[in-house]
Amino acid sequence: MYFSTCDVMVQQLLRAKRALELDRLLKKLSKYDALMIDDFGYVKQDRDEMEVLFTLLAYRYERGSVLLTSNLPFLKWEVIFKDPMTTAAIIDRLVLHSVVLELNVRSYRAKKRKNNDMDDLQSSPL
Repeated sequence: MYFSTCDVMVQQLLRAKRALELDRLLKKLSKYDALMIDDFGYVKQDRDEMEVLFTLLAYRYERGSVLLTSNLPFLKWEVIFKDPMTTAAIIDRLVLHSVVLELNVRSYRAKKRKNNDMDDLQSSPL
């Protein structure tokens, strides 16, 4: 499995595209059984960034597994891909052979931060 945050993956794809080596990088990434992309949609992409992200996901389609974590539901993915048709196309590719898990729980980080804040309150002298 290959793990990356979305912003790091996009920058890596952009560098490869500018060096005219995007095909080589896509083939290299295809050797992994699964790609895990964290914080998908957390950073809003510009047009070039959106295009390389779309290229990666379209290339991976039916070639290998992709695991995405996102704080955005599919209905809000237009902020990532900027275009309703592109958004629909990528969601269609992603969900065709997938399992979608939607977790409506507080994030681990928020829960941990709250517990740390409570510990600080309990340990501080009055």
